Amino acid sequence: MKILVIGDSHGNIANLKHVMGFAKKIKVEAIIHTGDWNSLECVNTVLSYKIPLYSVLGNADISPEINKKFKSLLKFTLDGRDIYLVHRFLKSDTNHIGKDIVFTGHYHSQKIWETNGVKIVRPGALEKEIYFAVYDTKTNGVELIHE
Repeated sequence: MKILVIGDSHGNIANLKHVMGFAKKIKVEAIIHTGDWNSLECVNTVLSYKIPLYSVLGNADISPEINKKFKSLLKFTLDGRDIYLVHRFLKSDTNHIGKDIVFTGHYHSQKIWETNGVKIVRPGALEKEIYFAVYDTKTNGVELIHE
C-alpha cells in the first residue's frame, strides 16, 4: 500500500492540491498529515479527494473546529504496519517503541532516522515549498520528495 505523508501545510491550499493530485496519480490508498493544518479549509481540501486521512493536531492548530477532528497523537495499523503519528517527536517519547514506523512534523525539514530500532520520518512542510514523502507499507520504505 502506498501512503502520501504530508504535514505543516499552514493554510497553503495550492500546495495541498498539488500533492493531492500527485497522490491520485500514483494511486495512494491513504494520507497521513503530521499536523499544523492552520485552517479547516485545508482539512476539507484533503478530505474532498475521498482518500482515507490519518492526522494529528499540530501546535498551530488552535481552531476549535480542527481540535474536534484530531488528537495530539495517533496509533493505528495499516496494511499490517503499526504506525505512530505525532506532530513533534521528542526523544523522551516512548509511545513509538514496538511500532514499525513513526511520522512526525513540526521542524519543516525532511529527515529519516532510527531510534530504539524504529524508523522515524519527517516529510517536510507544504507551507512555502513542496516537501512530502511516500511510504510503502510492503517494504516499510520511504521516499522523500522535494518539488
